[in-house]
Amino acid sequence: MKHAQVREAAAALFNDQRNPFGAFSLGSETHHAVTIPDAVRRCRWIAVDINASSFGLFFVSPSLERARLVACFDSDYPSTAVTTKFISGASGEEMVRHSRISTTPRWWADDDMAGSRQTLESLTWAEVASSPAPGTNGIAFPVHADRGQCGLVVFLGPDITLSDDTLCEIHARCFALFAAIARIRPGETGRTRAISKRELECLKLTANGNTSEEIAKLLKLSVHTANQYLTQSTQKLNAVNRNQAVAKALRLGLIE
Repeated sequence: MKHAQVREAAAALFNDQRNPFGAFSLGSETHHAVTIPDAVRRCRWIAVDINASSFGLFFVSPSLERARLVACFDSDYPSTAVTTKFISGASGEEMVRHSRISTTPRWWADDDMAGSRQTLESLTWAEVASSPAPGTNGIAFPVHADRGQCGLVVFLGPDITLSDDTLCEIHARCFALFAAIARIRPGETGRTRAISKRELECLKLTANGNTSEEIAKLLKLSVHTANQYLTQSTQKLNAVNRNQAVAKALRLGLIE
């Protein structure tokens, strides 16, 4: 599936005044600012439409050397599912590299979960990938937005229902969802206190997969000071932990 085709389909959803996240809408909901809870709800609508049991939306980390997926939210929001942690780990590197150069959806199926394998295998415009999380069947849609941001919308489940006829529309809805999230600014989610250059450096290094010890070494700080910077930035971004802070910083364009 070509990038332009999906983007055109996403634009068509807006131009037809349809809700790009799910059902038809006669109102102007598509023009309103989306919040993360809104996005979670609308991603759940997409999951229902393809019979997926869970989902997650990820940003691609800015590092070219240490490819990593950073979770923005998943179906356990505001908590984080164990599967999401697997996908965000080292097993997601292949997905990151692919999403940077292609918009072709990628699917996988566990040998012990035959349910949706036949459906996924029949998709002409998707390709098979190694599983980023053990014991799962799923499909990942690469998505892109302004400022060069890219990511993945992932759906998991033993009985996912998709066809070539619906694949493009589902992908377009994922594009529209990601674009809406990427447009969220601090003023739309409450005041964000000023974050220092050092705090942003620590966040960016965390996004690239560095530990507190590695950050301290790279920035010539003590581990305690590095953790302090991360704690401060987490509080300023009104996040519950550093991973959520990194996702929010990526979404707001504070780190690139």
